Amino acid sequence: MEIGYADFERVDIRVGTVTGAESNPRARKPAYILSVDFGPAIGVKKTSAQLTVHYTPEALVGRQVAAVVNFPPKQIGPLMSEVLVLGFPDDAGAVVLVGLDKPVPNGGKLF
Repeated sequence: MEIGYADFERVDIRVGTVTGAESNPRARKPAYILSVDFGPAIGVKKTSAQLTVHYTPEALVGRQVAAVVNFPPKQIGPLMSEVLVLGFPDDAGAVVLVGLDKPVPNGGKLF
């Protein structure tokens, strides 16, 4: 299915730095609760992410990630998830984060 460029522009994908990561013991599938700093215009947002196969909390803190920031908040167990961190499935279906090859300012928009 083709989409127009205007459709792509409606999805607000930004870069942020993970400032906190902890196990989400109340999630149905193993997950972490992440705090991600998207800079002064957007601020710090929380999300639950199923990243436990390839990442530890310590490896996530300080890492820049890409996320959709304009979805409505979604209740995930006890957490109100505010953003969707982006990744791809590996051969077994575990999430591998979208990565940047150089640091960029938090809040930068994908284009």
